[in-house]
Amino acid sequence: MAVSFHSENVNFPPIKKRTTAKWIRIVAENHGRHLGEISYLFCDDAKILEINRQYLQHDFYTDIITFDYSENNIISGDISISLDTVRSNSQKYQTEYIEELNRVIIHGILHLCGLNDYSKAEQERMRRAENSALLLLRDTFR
Repeated sequence: MAVSFHSENVNFPPIKKRTTAKWIRIVAENHGRHLGEISYLFCDDAKILEINRQYLQHDFYTDIITFDYSENNIISGDISISLDTVRSNSQKYQTEYIEELNRVIIHGILHLCGLNDYSKAEQERMRRAENSALLLLRDTFR
């Protein structure tokens, strides 16, 4: 099990790597999964757009892109997060930046655990899972 964190074109965000990795492991286990290799890349909008165009043929900005390499109950993947879009979304939704960042961090893990957000029902389930994970982070690690 390994969770790694990297940044490109941005300052590293205000997260505690060990705490965040432990939180991710617990959330995955709560969804019946075990951690394999998870790599986070914190970047800017230009980099996320480049990734979106190159690998997904999408020509738009997004807050997160998750590449899933999971096998069976072991989740693995590369997760790219645009801190520019996270900051914009925190302003748009009137949330604290760190809360929005943590929501996006765990959103990628929930995708790797098999949750989707295509339909309205799936979006609601994803939001409940995100909120539950955020409460776990607040109550367990703070």
